[in-house]
Amino acid sequence: MGKKALSSLAVTGLLMLGGCGVAYQSPSVNPMSASASKVRVLAITPETVLAANRSGYSPKELPAVFFANAGGGSTQRGAGAVPDPVVDYQPRPDMLETRVPPAVPDAPYTIGIGDVLLLATPQTGSTVEQLTGLLAASNSRQGYTVQDDGAIAIPNVGRVQVAGTTLEEAENRLFQRLVENQIDPTFSLEVAEFNSKKVSIGGAVAQPAVAPITLTPLYLDEALAAAGGITAEDLDYASVRIYRDGTIYQIPLRELYSSSRLSRVQLTNGDAVFVDTEYTLDRAQAYFEERIRLAEFRQDARIAALNELNAEVNIRRGALAEERENYMTRLELDSVDRDYVYLTGEVNKQARYPLPFGRTATLADALYSNDGVPTRTGNVAEIYVLRGSPDPREFGALTAWHLDGRNAANFLLATRFELRPNDVVFVAEQPVTRWSRVVTQITPSLITSTAAQLN
Repeated sequence: MGKKALSSLAVTGLLMLGGCGVAYQSPSVNPMSASASKVRVLAITPETVLAANRSGYSPKELPAVFFANAGGGSTQRGAGAVPDPVVDYQPRPDMLETRVPPAVPDAPYTIGIGDVLLLATPQTGSTVEQLTGLLAASNSRQGYTVQDDGAIAIPNVGRVQVAGTTLEEAENRLFQRLVENQIDPTFSLEVAEFNSKKVSIGGAVAQPAVAPITLTPLYLDEALAAAGGITAEDLDYASVRIYRDGTIYQIPLRELYSSSRLSRVQLTNGDAVFVDTEYTLDRAQAYFEERIRLAEFRQDARIAALNELNAEVNIRRGALAEERENYMTRLELDSVDRDYVYLTGEVNKQARYPLPFGRTATLADALYSNDGVPTRTGNVAEIYVLRGSPDPREFGALTAWHLDGRNAANFLLATRFELRPNDVVFVAEQPVTRWSRVVTQITPSLITSTAAQLN
């Protein structure tokens, strides 16, 4: 037999060895082999995707520090003790003059510091899961107080600036923030407590009081009624004095009782109403000065409280940032307990794919996080997800979910097929790839053998 015939015979023999798996071992999913007798192969179809996704799995969550905000725990500070009230006595007058304050322009109610807003949301199970703390507050009828910086702090949403806005504008801002945080923006907003706009009533009334201005206008007769009514008996020398924006207005009590127009004088935020039984303005002026001092005192206290709040928020924000940075460092050092899926076979890089926090991942997520399947070497008709049995008594039994990618429409199923911890994604090689690798392995032996025979 010639050397040429010997070489040909060697090539044929080596190719036969490669085809038999002697020269080259290629991984595959084979339910018929003895060592894999417990492998069950199921095609990935819409029905089997539903069955596979029914297996219980709760994705790991990020630490609570990633969902906290720097201002959520702060509360409104008080102004402390108020100055002593002013008490003064003045002699009686000879005559009274009527000076009516100017009309208040019509304008919608604007939300202010101290107001309590109430969010109402649908009473459904899914909404409870999505809005958690927000729904808990609304269901228990607990509102959100507008704090010194003009914002309300809502769990899972953060601080929303609402001071100075109408209810409609506040609803629009809150709607936008809920959408940004991927929360169902179905809600209604109302003012539960009106604390930002007030009118004080003092003097000869049954019970000096502070009346809030609400969504409806507050008129003089209503403010006096809120203070228990006027107690002055001598109508000749009694008057109602209104302090507004540095000016004192006066309505004699006799004219107030005889004119429905005067009793319906509309009041505005910051008005001070004083029922005086004396003619001169000294006592009323002292009362108004007292209201001014109280307002200045509370404003100074509010500024101090706001500075304290800002300092607390900055400290809290720094602590949150440090905790998050520490966690990210642990994540980089692989010291955090994670769930993984393993990619093997004809993928661009055999690796482990970390399942994301807070949500499930799909077969498509894992494949395309690794640049997909290399079509030159990977067999798209042989894509498998290998999943072991959750029953410890069936250790070694597994299911091979098979995706046939020759029909590109089947890749849509890959976007629906949810992965579970320790799943193995396997892509078989192309038949031509297998032979190419056999040839690559046997070529050096063939050259060596032929050279030896020629010598």
